[in-house]
Amino acid sequence: MDGDFVIGGVFSIHHYMHTVKHNYTSMPEPLRCTGSMDSRELRVSRAMIFAIEEINNSMELLPGIRLGYQIHDSCASVPVAMQVAFQLTNGLHPVFDTGEKCSQSGMVTAIVGESGSTPSISMSRIIGPFNIPQVSHFATCACLSDKQQYPSFFRTIPSDQFQADALAKLVKHFGWTWIGAVRSDSDYGNNGMASFLHAARKEGICVEYSESFYRTHPRSRIRRVADVIRRSTAMVVVAFAASGDMRILLEELARQPSPPRQWIGSEAWLTDPDMLRFSFCAGAIGFGIQQSVIPGLRDFLLDLTPAEVAGSQQLTEFWEGAFNCRLGKGTDTGERVCDGTEDIQKLQSPYTDTSQLRIDNMVYKAVYAIAHAIHNLVCQESNSTTQCDRFTKIEPTQVQGQLKRVNFSRNGYPVSFDANGDPVATYELVNWQRSESGSMEFVTVGHYDASLPAGQEFRMNRNLTWAEGGTQVPVSVCSESCPPGTRKVLQRRRPVCCYDCIPCPEGEISSTTDSPDCFPCPEEFWSNAERNICFPKPVEFLSFHEVLGIILATFSVGGACLAIVTATVFFRHRASAIVRANNSELSFLLLFALTLCFLSSLTFIGPPSEWSCMLRHTAFGISFVLCISCVLGKTLVVLMAFRATLPGSNVMKWFGPAQQRMTVLSFTIIQALICTLWLVLNPPFPIKNLTTYKERIILECALGSAIGFWAVLGYIGLLAVFCFVLAVLARKLPDNFNEAKLITFSMLIFCAVWITFIPAYVSSPGKFTVAVEIFAILASSFGLILCIFAPKCFIILFRPEKNTKKHMMSKNEVCN
Repeated sequence: MDGDFVIGGVFSIHHYMHTVKHNYTSMPEPLRCTGSMDSRELRVSRAMIFAIEEINNSMELLPGIRLGYQIHDSCASVPVAMQVAFQLTNGLHPVFDTGEKCSQSGMVTAIVGESGSTPSISMSRIIGPFNIPQVSHFATCACLSDKQQYPSFFRTIPSDQFQADALAKLVKHFGWTWIGAVRSDSDYGNNGMASFLHAARKEGICVEYSESFYRTHPRSRIRRVADVIRRSTAMVVVAFAASGDMRILLEELARQPSPPRQWIGSEAWLTDPDMLRFSFCAGAIGFGIQQSVIPGLRDFLLDLTPAEVAGSQQLTEFWEGAFNCRLGKGTDTGERVCDGTEDIQKLQSPYTDTSQLRIDNMVYKAVYAIAHAIHNLVCQESNSTTQCDRFTKIEPTQVQGQLKRVNFSRNGYPVSFDANGDPVATYELVNWQRSESGSMEFVTVGHYDASLPAGQEFRMNRNLTWAEGGTQVPVSVCSESCPPGTRKVLQRRRPVCCYDCIPCPEGEISSTTDSPDCFPCPEEFWSNAERNICFPKPVEFLSFHEVLGIILATFSVGGACLAIVTATVFFRHRASAIVRANNSELSFLLLFALTLCFLSSLTFIGPPSEWSCMLRHTAFGISFVLCISCVLGKTLVVLMAFRATLPGSNVMKWFGPAQQRMTVLSFTIIQALICTLWLVLNPPFPIKNLTTYKERIILECALGSAIGFWAVLGYIGLLAVFCFVLAVLARKLPDNFNEAKLITFSMLIFCAVWITFIPAYVSSPGKFTVAVEIFAILASSFGLILCIFAPKCFIILFRPEKNTKKHMMSKNEVCN
């Protein structure tokens, strides 16, 4: 249609170009389209005419100005699109008169189209040098946002960069990390998939396969792609493909039953009503352009007069294909002639389906954007009236400049372009669901707005249907998630999403799902059996509440009571011969020291503290030295008593009671000095032993100074050995009051216990170290009290007839 300003339109009404063989001897045949017609694209082209006629009838936009149009079918082919671009640039004249100067009189003011990215790229490279603005309604390749290469390109549909990011976030949102990918082998598919894979990698998504195909490829190539999808383990398939390409692939998949797949689609095919016939794709999900309402469009589409249909080659082809008849006269093939009874109102076709106006609105907005740009150049506002000059000469460069600044709303839909010629990216989340009647339909289940803050782009408002009509989100992972308590170990030569789950070692945990590492627990904590929580290590020490502690404490108290009972017996029979004959003063002092020894073992039981650590070693060291000193005094008295009977011997004057007390006090003071130096310089202190056992804490006393500890034990051992030697020397002395044999035996037990104690103490772990030390104290103490005092108490209590001076002075070899 002619007009004051002409807008070009390019649409992929057909999907194939007739192949022409050139012989270079004659003029080539004109390029022409072939194959079936895309009714949706025909409807979109008609939406452009509707918008232009609506503008022509408007008194607000371009009043008095008539817009014209030239609409072409590109056959979704680059050669045809290039030819169309040249025609729109130079006019419709097939041959130019070489005598005329080339002018721009044949140029269109702007171009709406093309539907595909690859044809749009080719067109933009041709018309770009002429600065003719091109506003595409469906070319989404992100590459077209490059203003260095495509300075005159605009579009009303968002760039695939936004869709690719949105698809990656959608896949991540549902936990799918193992997917397949197929794409059109075109600029649209290759660039879109490249953007998606880049975004998917950042989201931690792995791709099992990535296959490309094109509708003109041989069937063997399409079959190979279909077989890859069938054999794959990925449940989810992301398809970035044009509608015509996807139709070929799905037809191939329909030939042979395939395992259920969850399809994730790009807008190009997911919202094409013609694709709903592939029922095995039920549950498919993806993004679509927002639905719109264009008042009057449906009536315009259905108001086709016979003359209008007959005057358009495309409408004629559509009419004849829809009603299976021939317009005009019949042919020899016997086809039915259209008789006028055909009712387009009852026709079920993508052309008549206006329930999902998506691309139509993009064309509608593109036409209005161009009209607003022209309006700003040829019209002036004055006194609330608009005056437009239809004879104003405008250059495409001016229209391009005005398009950059347009900002208006139409039917509630805003229209503007950013610096790259792109609109604000908003999508509907579309799901293929079965209606109550069993047919497939598009259902909007949410929205995506790229302008919102990160993490808030998605808004879902309805439940989704998944593959094969399922209600549960399908699982598509290479490896199941590693639960807390394990870590991921990548499988060799596999993608990062394929891994094994290895349990964390002892003392380490992982508290999150799919943790790449196990983390050691803090020093005083340990892992539970599931390796997902650190809990405080159990604290271990020899307690009064456990069986071992109770037994040792019982023996300790029992030993102290035994010493007290023995002292009571000796005190009540202190005037008896056997008590008086065995140095009663040293005996009582020895019993007192043994009581202290028994009670000192109690300081080893219970949680260590600063005072208990210092007390336990010093108390037992001093009390034992007091014991050994008393026994040593007894031994010296026995030994010196017999030497005093020798003629001329005056040795007993050096071993009287005062000397005995001084000897015991001297030996004890030396030990007290050693303990004092130990406590002053480097005393024992409580520590938490974290090395002996990894899974529990041992509360124990550190020695502080090891020299001090071994000096205390060494001094005890030195006195014990000295006492043992003297007792051995006196063991065969006569008379019944001679207790050297008993002392010898007690010292033998004492030394054996403490010699055995050293390796047992060093090798015993944890609380058993303390138990060994207590056992050594109790064993040596019981050895002393039983060997030295038990025979005497037996005589005092049960053999009183032997507890006489006469019996004591008899020459028996042993004390019975």
